Amino acid sequence: MTVLARLGVAVVAVATTALASAVVPTLTHVPDREQTSQLTPASGPDDDVRMNQIQFMGAHNAYHREMQGAELTESIKIDPGYPQWGYYSHASVPDLLDRQNVRALEFDVLADPEGGLYQNPLARQRAGLGPIDDPDMAKPGMKVLHVADQDYNTTCRTFVRCLQQVKTWSKANPGHVPIIIQVEAKRSDARWEKLGGAVSPPWTPALLDDLDAEIRSVFTEDQLITADDLRKPGLTLEQSILKYGWPKLSWARGKVLFFFDNVREMYLEGRPNLEGRAVFTRGPIGQPDAAITQINDPRGANQAAIQDLVRKGYLIRTRSDEPLSTVKNKEYSRVGIALDSGAQLVTTDFPSVGMTARYDSDFVAELPGGAAVRCNPVSAPKYCRDKGLER
Repeated sequence: MTVLARLGVAVVAVATTALASAVVPTLTHVPDREQTSQLTPASGPDDDVRMNQIQFMGAHNAYHREMQGAELTESIKIDPGYPQWGYYSHASVPDLLDRQNVRALEFDVLADPEGGLYQNPLARQRAGLGPIDDPDMAKPGMKVLHVADQDYNTTCRTFVRCLQQVKTWSKANPGHVPIIIQVEAKRSDARWEKLGGAVSPPWTPALLDDLDAEIRSVFTEDQLITADDLRKPGLTLEQSILKYGWPKLSWARGKVLFFFDNVREMYLEGRPNLEGRAVFTRGPIGQPDAAITQINDPRGANQAAIQDLVRKGYLIRTRSDEPLSTVKNKEYSRVGIALDSGAQLVTTDFPSVGMTARYDSDFVAELPGGAAVRCNPVSAPKYCRDKGLER
């Protein structure tokens, strides 16, 4: 039976969440984004819809391709459980954005400050193959892969290359709603390190500065949505978004926003409101940097918690499925629950028909009608119209 995201569930009652007050530091003047947005002529009421009042799908591990051939054989020997979690593949980044109507992407990044650290992974060594034939793998810079040495096949091997693909698509489609890019900072697995695999360096403030620099080497400041764009003078980032809201689509279309899945304290050192930073953090509610958070499982009481946070003004990420337990257990109700939660970003590993066919399933997670974006079922204003959200 075909299971589509358009099969929803009833919205549950909203729970009340108390917000702790945050310390208000002295801040330099930040340009008013509402004044900036007026530079773009309004062409309809949907220009006044804010970027947290919409909903769209995202691709979890958006770069991931399952291992193949001799490398697959050796990968399974390294981790016999690989078929239970690694047997799925995504389309290329441009196809995810264009043909599969995804508007959020997750990239796992591993630091490689000297270059070449991940070029000759264990599975290739054991298969009698040489290093990966890609000059960029030998150069310093962030690499994009799932698990070093064991699950490293990817559609774009470097962070910069992945971002360049996003930028190229964005330039060709400037009327898109903001693209959200989730970044997970990873390290090599200690188990595979003991087998002779790569040993990635620990993340440091300098490496996080390098990541910021890589983002800004691809996107200009007017193509990015950063905390500096949202924060008002005399207010924390959290206070700013709760009092004044997120930017309107008239300003935010054609831009990208980055947020960290798992980095916070080190990135905030000396910058409690993400001053000058290119990436948002997952700040706990009540903290100065709180603007984006995630509740990965929307089921049960979590659905009401998500709805409550969305109504307050936070941007939330949740997941409609997980690889590969969702399809193997045939637990398809989670899609509708996730969409009804109002989480702006609903992440899937299966954004297109046919991706789960090997499991005798037609499961796909998508917005109703396969749309790229819709008015948020919890927070959208009454005048919001799905068709007017993208130009």
